[in-house]
Amino acid sequence: MHIGKDIRQSLRRGGLPVIGTWLQLPSPDVAELIARLGYDWAAADLEHGSFTRAQLPDVFRALERWGTLPFARLAAADMTMAKAALDSGARGLIFPMIESRRQLDDAIAWSLYPGGEEFAGGRRGVGFSRANAFGMDFAAHVDARNGIGHNVVIVAQIEHIKAMEDLDGIFSHPRLDAYMIGPYDLSASMGLTGRFEHPDFLAALAFIEQKAEAHSVSKGYHIVQPDEDNLRSTIARGYTFIAYGIDALFLQCGGKRPQA
Repeated sequence: MHIGKDIRQSLRRGGLPVIGTWLQLPSPDVAELIARLGYDWAAADLEHGSFTRAQLPDVFRALERWGTLPFARLAAADMTMAKAALDSGARGLIFPMIESRRQLDDAIAWSLYPGGEEFAGGRRGVGFSRANAFGMDFAAHVDARNGIGHNVVIVAQIEHIKAMEDLDGIFSHPRLDAYMIGPYDLSASMGLTGRFEHPDFLAALAFIEQKAEAHSVSKGYHIVQPDEDNLRSTIARGYTFIAYGIDALFLQCGGKRPQA
C-alpha cells in the first residue's frame, strides 16, 4: 500500500487537498469510524491525547484497514518519540513546536532510515518491528528508493512566534512535505490566545504563507471547530494539508443533549 507516497506526491505537486483529523480518544473503534468516514489521514495525538505506545498498533491497523494513512503527532520532536511511533506503524509524523532549522534537521533525521535515495541523512534505528511485520516485510520497508520507511510524510507545526526568525531555514529543508499552523499555540505565543481575527495574528499568517510559497512548501492548517464553510475558505487560500476537527469534538458537536 503506497498511500503515504501518494500523499507526499500530492503535496509536492500541488494536487487535491489532503484532509485528515486528530484522534485523542485511544480507541481502535473510533479510529475505524474515522477511517470509514473517508479521511485521507488521521493522527494519534501523542501530545494532548491519552495514548500509550501499546495502544498505537491497534489504532493504526484500524486506520489502515480502510485506507486512511496513520499519522502520529509527537509530544516532542525527539528521537525516542519518533522511533516509538514509527515502529508502531505510523506512516506520517507531525512535529510540534518547530522553531528552528536545527531542531527540524534532527527531527527529520531521527525519522528516516540512513541511505535513502531521496534523503541520505537519516538516522532512524533499523530493526524488526510491527512497522515491517517483525521482519517479514523488512526488505520492502528499507528499500532506498521506494521503501515505506523512506516515504514517511513529514509535517512541521509552526506554533510559536519565535519560528518567524528561521522560517527560511525551516521551509528550505529538502525533506519537509508540509507545515501546519497550530492556531491556538501560535496566537497564545503572541499574547492573543484564540483571537484569530486580530490583525497581528493575520499578519503572522500572511508572513508564514509568503515564506512557504517562496520555498514551495505545502501550507497546512488545523481547523479546530468543524465548519465546512471555514474548510472551503481555507482551501481557497491555498492550504492543502488540513486537519479538520478532533474526534472528541465530533462527539461533542453531534452528541449534545437536546432540550426538551
